[in-house]
Amino acid sequence: MSMLIQQWQSVRQQCANLAAANGHAVTLIAVSKTFPAADIRTLYEAGQRDFGENYIQEWQQKCTELADLDDLAWHIIGQIQANKSRSVAERAHWVHTVDRAKIARRLSEQRPDTMPPLNVCIEINIAAEANKHGIGADELLPLAQYIATLPRLRLRGLMCVAKADSTRAELTQQFTRMQQLLAKLQTAGLAVDTLSMGMSADMDTAIACGATQVRVGSAIFGRRQ
Repeated sequence: MSMLIQQWQSVRQQCANLAAANGHAVTLIAVSKTFPAADIRTLYEAGQRDFGENYIQEWQQKCTELADLDDLAWHIIGQIQANKSRSVAERAHWVHTVDRAKIARRLSEQRPDTMPPLNVCIEINIAAEANKHGIGADELLPLAQYIATLPRLRLRGLMCVAKADSTRAELTQQFTRMQQLLAKLQTAGLAVDTLSMGMSADMDTAIACGATQVRVGSAIFGRRQ
């Protein structure tokens, strides 16, 4: 058995244990950025279906190489430039990083009518960091209500990247705030059900705070070059 498979199985079991302990389902997204399509195929053949990519050009090449894997689900977890939105609209299954009405509108307009609505999450800059993407909590409701009107998108929930080097208490504060924001959208009548938060180093805290999707890269694939 390869080291890749062993690491994936370990993370998958950890994720399942945490989900059971906290009483809700959790989807493991294997973040495959910078790793070859061959690694994705290996994990797919072992049973992994959800994969996350940050860089659109790299992802496009992988889409071509793995076009025969019909039920592989692509999650875009990096920023989308307007001039690259069409390929995302036409080939992705999830976008986690919507933070502008313009990008949401383009994704909706460019999503083919023959495909199901594109699942999207709004990215929240949960620690208000100047160098991070995402919106502030005060901007959330208007953007969410707008996205909910777009015909080829399905607003699923929220995504965040916790502040680096946060203590466990700080992580808990950030992730709990995300849970509160999701509840706010639900109270406003929006049918949202997804919290995309938690990575290799903090997925235990994220799941304890309600994460339904965790994005794990290095713990599965190893350190990036």
